[in-house]
Amino acid sequence: MNKKIHIFGASGSGTSTLGTSLSNVLPYIHLDTDDYFWIKKFSEQREVNEKRKLLREDLLMYNNLILSGALCGWGDSFKSYFDLVIFLWIPKNIRLERLQQREFQRYGNDILAGGSKYEQSKAFLEWASLYDEAGMEVRSKTLHEHWMTDLNCPVLRIEGDYTVQERIEIVVNYLNKN
Repeated sequence: MNKKIHIFGASGSGTSTLGTSLSNVLPYIHLDTDDYFWIKKFSEQREVNEKRKLLREDLLMYNNLILSGALCGWGDSFKSYFDLVIFLWIPKNIRLERLQQREFQRYGNDILAGGSKYEQSKAFLEWASLYDEAGMEVRSKTLHEHWMTDLNCPVLRIEGDYTVQERIEIVVNYLNKN
């Protein structure tokens, strides 16, 4: 059985949602890279060595874990820790719509023109919109595809607009067969 699973994809592709949902049906703890990356979520980043130290401690502490979120760049040294990597991709229009809804749920009217989070939210959504077309210079599908090329574990690709339940079934079926 796969003991350390890493789920990643574009922002808004559902990595955290799938990680949380899988940890509710499998005997795995769910961790999220945002908890290592940020001191204060989405506004103050941790220093790279501190991120790595905290993540390494947890990867060594837990036998069965699911880590959701991106590691590209700061967490490349952890590739060998995983027994399975799950790559999620959904169409850009659906992903951006999800992100806009999430931004509004988090910040409300502050993301509207004139609001205190307007510029931050606008910049985030512009960055997220680059994922499918950008090259290696930003977090992109190109960068993620490259990141997967030298993994020593299997990669389960779930590409398309599946419900959370459908994704859970795909993963559980995969785990049961392997």
